[in-house]
Amino acid sequence: MAKKPASESTSAKVASAAAKVMKDPKASKEAKSAAASALTQKGSKEVTSAAVASKAAKVLKDPKASKAEKTVAASALTQKTGGAKKPAPAKAPAKKPAAKKK
Repeated sequence: MAKKPASESTSAKVASAAAKVMKDPKASKEAKSAAASALTQKGSKEVTSAAVASKAAKVLKDPKASKAEKTVAASALTQKTGGAKKPAPAKAPAKKPAAKKK
């Protein structure tokens, strides 16, 4: 899993909201997935996976989602890598053809 900059981390407020969502029997599977991701990222450098980001986006669009669910979903999306790919490995310099001996 990709790493995130040190400045991005699940805050205590979001972790509290995530715990509330996890305990809520009415919370959707998507919301619980985003909450679990947020709790996993507390004090970690891990980022939200594409699958969880997709679920979090659904939570944000859901008019029935609670404030806590939306808080957690927004945090999960904030901690997404943005689909950034790993940097391509540096290419070795092209070798010059060996000089032909005459």
